[in-house]
Amino acid sequence: MSQPSQPPRPRLDARGAVDLSALARPSTPPPGSPGGLEAAAAYVKDVDQSTFADVVQSSTQHPVVVVLWAPWSEVSQQVAADLAALAAEDAGRWLLARIDAEANPQVAAAFQAQSVPTVVAVLGGQPVPLFQGSYPREQVRGVLDQLLAAAEANGVTGRVQAGPAPEAPAEPALPPLHQEAYDAIERDDLPAARNAYERALRDNPRDAMARAGLAQVGLMQRTAGADLRAVREAAAAHPDDVDAQLAVADLDVFGGAVEDAFARLVDLVRRTAGDERERVRVRLVDLFEVLGSDDPRVVAARRALAAALY
Repeated sequence: MSQPSQPPRPRLDARGAVDLSALARPSTPPPGSPGGLEAAAAYVKDVDQSTFADVVQSSTQHPVVVVLWAPWSEVSQQVAADLAALAAEDAGRWLLARIDAEANPQVAAAFQAQSVPTVVAVLGGQPVPLFQGSYPREQVRGVLDQLLAAAEANGVTGRVQAGPAPEAPAEPALPPLHQEAYDAIERDDLPAARNAYERALRDNPRDAMARAGLAQVGLMQRTAGADLRAVREAAAAHPDDVDAQLAVADLDVFGGAVEDAFARLVDLVRRTAGDERERVRVRLVDLFEVLGSDDPRVVAARRALAAALY
């Protein structure tokens, strides 16, 4: 196939190209992983070097269109998406094979791909270059029509058998006490959820999930039934009242105003001393558990707390 700037060929010639039968075999990141493509549909297959020989073999029955893409290339991901949509339109007249060029360099080398996206057809085990780079979808449609005409001329007229849709991976089972806490939260029995998480922590003091769950349940209990307007008015009227400031910070975290809550309590740490300061510090640490130590807002607030304390 030609590039957009070159005159189109009247039809494809499926003869004479490199032998694809001897390729080494590593792996490609699965669809749905960071930087990956959308899940494969009925006439789309994600291929790596370990499965590519099977795809080449299938090209004796039906055309195969290979797109070499890369996670960092938005253009290649768009081309792959366009091809997937066209494969669905053609309903099995050809198979789309998606290959991560960086994870499968030997396949890319076999196709002499110099960039992504590179799109190549395979007919009867032989590769036929189609196009490279960004290509308008309507022009891709014309390229595929030429490919299908060439396949018919060469007797490659089989259909791709659509397999069942891939099942979503099952979520791993929760540990028994975690499941007990989750079920209690579902039925709005927060004391029972707290009890389950506390037992989990007694069994394993390093259980980070139980510690986070306990913090979340505590926040839910403290904010249950609270009147947001009344709590805010009390905090505004009594800026040095620790209980009033803790209450509004809880509601802010629960409502998503996390930075406001953390800033309020860090400032309160600076303005208090002794037991009151320790109460505020403990509440801040508890709220950090609600969000998790990797949350960037928690990381920033931990630094601010350390500066306020020392």
